[in-house]
Amino acid sequence: MRTKSKFGFLMQSNTSKLAKAQYANNKVEHIGSFLRALKLKKARYDFADRVIYEETLRQVENAEIDNLIDIQLDLDCTVMTDGDFRRSWWHFDFLEQLKGIEAYKTRDGVKYHNAITKPYNIRVNAKIDWSDDHTSLVHYRYLHGAIEGFATAKYCLPSPNMLLFPNVRNNRFYADRFNEYIEDIGQCYRKAIQALYHEGCRYLQINDEFWAYLSDEGERAKELASGIDPKVLAMYGVEILNLALQDKPQDLFVALHIDRGNFSSSWLYQGSYDFVSEYIFEKLNNIDRFLLEFDTDRAGGFESIAKLKNSQAEVFLGLVSSKVEQVENYQEISKQIHEASQYLPMTQLGLCLQSGFASMEEGNKVSYDTQWNKIKLMNDLAKEFWP
Repeated sequence: MRTKSKFGFLMQSNTSKLAKAQYANNKVEHIGSFLRALKLKKARYDFADRVIYEETLRQVENAEIDNLIDIQLDLDCTVMTDGDFRRSWWHFDFLEQLKGIEAYKTRDGVKYHNAITKPYNIRVNAKIDWSDDHTSLVHYRYLHGAIEGFATAKYCLPSPNMLLFPNVRNNRFYADRFNEYIEDIGQCYRKAIQALYHEGCRYLQINDEFWAYLSDEGERAKELASGIDPKVLAMYGVEILNLALQDKPQDLFVALHIDRGNFSSSWLYQGSYDFVSEYIFEKLNNIDRFLLEFDTDRAGGFESIAKLKNSQAEVFLGLVSSKVEQVENYQEISKQIHEASQYLPMTQLGLCLQSGFASMEEGNKVSYDTQWNKIKLMNDLAKEFWP
């Protein structure tokens, strides 16, 4: 039975107290992706052009990941990733390997605020299901083995809700069978999560741009104009995630990351969390930590996080941008943390980057030194606010 607060029903999680305690003192998070070295970029391009064999590419990737792990260790990161070094896209590389989904070249790329991606997308062409041949298992296995014993390997998973965007959900295969579509997506991800858990994954980060899409008043207006109620879409998003995380293992810690688009230091959506807060903070289950973008006015204020007061969930404030070269001002970030603590107690708060430094392989317009200096800044702030 759900616990009710003055705001509504609180989200619930089956994560054990022991698992939560393991991350209680971890008050700084990066979002997972880091800038790729030129050596790695060249190897991936050479492999695509059939200049080198896959074995050579893997050797370069492994060496760069090993080096990244050493850097994360030096920066006192207790939760580490492989930097997305084996991916071209933060989402497509995973999604296109699911059964029933194929990648294809489009006429135009996705138009960000002041940038355009490569012309590439995915579509549904058959029944959606998990594939045991998915390379994510091999990739996680390497990461887990490389850091086992001195840190936690965090796997970053694109949200199943990425399949709710109009260009993907409006497919011929599931025409007039949308409930089946929702069920298949949820069950597919449920299998994916269990498979990753079997490989040793105990920290899962779900990256969900769909909630940012619904936060944008302009995008909601487009849905309404097409005859779709955004509130109904939001409930589909809740249903899919709850199904994917249903009966998850109790020692699996889950974070939900939401940002408003991240490519070449540009963005897609704007709008506060007000519209989606009822769904993500009150109706989702088994989310232990929210990693939320708050680095610009595009994300609105902190008021909505008050819905999580008296819950067991944490909110990590994405006040440090991965998009800009300038390292943030210590005093200004301190002021924002104090402001957020008016809505949630400090024990439920933490600090994170607004997004990754390279959600796509091209990377944001920041330098290598800057990305590390931003993490150092967050570490210094954490020593003050969560000693």
